[in-house]
Amino acid sequence: MIIKSKVVDAMNAQIQSEFTASAQYVAIAIYFDEESLPQLAQFFYSQAEEEREHAMKFVHFMLEAGAKPIIPSTPKLKNEFGSASEAVQYALDQEMKVTDEINNLVTLAVAEQDHISNQFLQWFVTEQVEEISTMTDLLQTIKHANKNMLLVEDYVRRNPQHANVAGGAEGGGAA
Repeated sequence: MIIKSKVVDAMNAQIQSEFTASAQYVAIAIYFDEESLPQLAQFFYSQAEEEREHAMKFVHFMLEAGAKPIIPSTPKLKNEFGSASEAVQYALDQEMKVTDEINNLVTLAVAEQDHISNQFLQWFVTEQVEEISTMTDLLQTIKHANKNMLLVEDYVRRNPQHANVAGGAEGGGAA
């Protein structure tokens, strides 16, 4: 194994966090599907896939480095939301938590002089800037729309940050 054991343990914890984020985004997407907001639903279904891909990046990196990834169960998820802004605020809060976790992983990799893991983690550092920005913009848009969620649907459909959504939810929300 070419990565430090403390880093392996922390990465296994991060795998749980990434799979949990994926499942949480599905729960948020379901909320938007039930509200008949297909663009927002598709956006969050896509976010769920992206988080799953993040977890798998950790799995594959660890395997390549000779470490054993552990696939954990996920903690209880939030399935009820009172409003679109509550759902997106929850997503933003989760992204802030993941950002802290990634920063802590980088700090640990540096402290352990695990340069291979530190290099691997830099992609996640940059990715979290995008994730926070996207959720912040979406939350602001919902607030500006003042309960007119059709404006938000149009924003998600038109916005280049949400390009993976465009056209993906024409006939309903689930993909």
